[in-house]
Amino acid sequence: MSALNRKQWCFITIIILSLSYLIAFFFPFKTALIFYKENTEQIAMFLPLDEGDTFQHIFTHSIHLTDVVEKYEVTHKNTIQQTEIIYEEFAIGMPANAQEGEAFTYEDGKYHIKNINQTFDQIKLRNGKVVSENRLVWGNNAQYQVYLNDYVQPGAWFTVKMDKVTLWQYLKGVRVHE
Repeated sequence: MSALNRKQWCFITIIILSLSYLIAFFFPFKTALIFYKENTEQIAMFLPLDEGDTFQHIFTHSIHLTDVVEKYEVTHKNTIQQTEIIYEEFAIGMPANAQEGEAFTYEDGKYHIKNINQTFDQIKLRNGKVVSENRLVWGNNAQYQVYLNDYVQPGAWFTVKMDKVTLWQYLKGVRVHE
């Protein structure tokens, strides 16, 4: 091999390694439930989830001060499907009955609306400011729970949606963990 060929080989190797590095770090690879700050693309926090995974958003209602549980599932289209809502009191903002195809039940002192089939590309969510006890729950049998206040300020609001994160975002971002 002549010196010129070695230089060309080194140059090609450097280019291939550089491109591999860029692809590995900046190509979206992992789906996650991402909390974008307000109406931006700036990630406040994320929870790695896959198709079929479930999660819950639990918040304390600011009027009747009891917990409201919203249950969701990640669809095959990477959207968020609400499947159930559980609450203790009828008050402002709480449903009075189920819609067509849903089931309204009363179990263990709580109202349940089951079989909800509402799908969202995104959800606008505010972390409680007055009564700030919003929680994110996930895992088999809802085994993991975190308070949003451990990750974001009370009163902060987000656009929440399923999206993919890059390795760079995954390594530098605020990943929700148990």
